[in-house]
Amino acid sequence: MEYLYNYRIKPEDIAYAEEFRRKPVGHHSPGLQRVLNRLHGMPLAGKPILVCTKPHREWTLALLSGVQGVPPKLVPGKTYRSLHDGLWDIFRTRWKMVTGEDLEQALARHKKTSRRVA
Repeated sequence: MEYLYNYRIKPEDIAYAEEFRRKPVGHHSPGLQRVLNRLHGMPLAGKPILVCTKPHREWTLALLSGVQGVPPKLVPGKTYRSLHDGLWDIFRTRWKMVTGEDLEQALARHKKTSRRVA
């Protein structure tokens, strides 16, 4: 399983971001699972996570310290009323951290390219 954590996200993996946006929870395709394994396998220090701040109603972005026993630091102004919205923001944030690429811009380029081909 080590190869999954060393997996380099490729330009063609952008299609899996769309898949995640549509269905962030549940069974995923092997390609999306490979991308998720890479995003989940980030170093702990500074890793963005969601913290449930009001059960079943509110989630807040937080950053892990990477130090055992030190609680995550909540990010002010990054609160979500929908788990789906929070998970999508975490996915986008981690994508940027791993690839250096803004996911929304990459998706927009991908859509333009897809329309030209179709």
